[in-house]
Amino acid sequence: MMRIVIAEDEAMIRRGLVETIDWAGMDATVVGEAADGMEALAVVREQTPDVLLADIRMPRMSGLDVAETLRAEGSRTAIVFLTSYAEFSYAQRAVRLGAADYLLKPVEEADIARVLAQLRPTEDSASGVSAEDSLALVGWPQADAASQTGNPYVADVLATIRSRYRERLSIDALADAAGVSASYLSRKLKEATGHTFSGLLARYRIAQSLPLLRAGRMRVYEVAEAAGFTDYKSFCQAFKKYLHESPRAWLSREGETHETL
Repeated sequence: MMRIVIAEDEAMIRRGLVETIDWAGMDATVVGEAADGMEALAVVREQTPDVLLADIRMPRMSGLDVAETLRAEGSRTAIVFLTSYAEFSYAQRAVRLGAADYLLKPVEEADIARVLAQLRPTEDSASGVSAEDSLALVGWPQADAASQTGNPYVADVLATIRSRYRERLSIDALADAAGVSASYLSRKLKEATGHTFSGLLARYRIAQSLPLLRAGRMRVYEVAEAAGFTDYKSFCQAFKKYLHESPRAWLSREGETHETL
């Protein structure tokens, strides 16, 4: 059972997460909660949870500062940030800190379930695919390497893909929001990562689909939708493009057989 700590300074949101989410149904349990960053750090040190759900902005110590401190201490707790659209200016630092994922407020139970499924270690196969393995498998650039290019626009694009990959995203809209031209942003992104925006988005979506496929709780078309693809066909096309086989063939090769697929 996964052990969860929730850090959120808004009491109503925190209580809602603790009391209304079906944690048991996700094979998880809340072992601690905190109303600010300092308290969150103390609770994580005491409980050593598998996952910390932390608001990015909290009193006394931000979620980002908590993450930075835990990483410096060698903590293996996965950190999932709770954020809003207005807080994407913090995304570059979050990427450098290796955030496991981002959840946009108001947080949906289905999104929490998806994140936990991706973070849950696989124990039934020696070839188990962790989140890091999945990203490497599809050629997603390492966060540190990308953020060290010195171009904040590139880091912001990567952070946006990671946090909003289930939405309809375009390089034009992101460039407009950043106040730069789409051609400039596309060029800098390609220089920093070796990939186009559409390629990066598809790769990240495929990476997110792998743990969902292996979990065997969803049909392929449901996995496609959860990973951000508009339809089953486009998901299969992207899967074959980047992994050179169909989702079913990949599962078969991994030694997994699920009757629901």
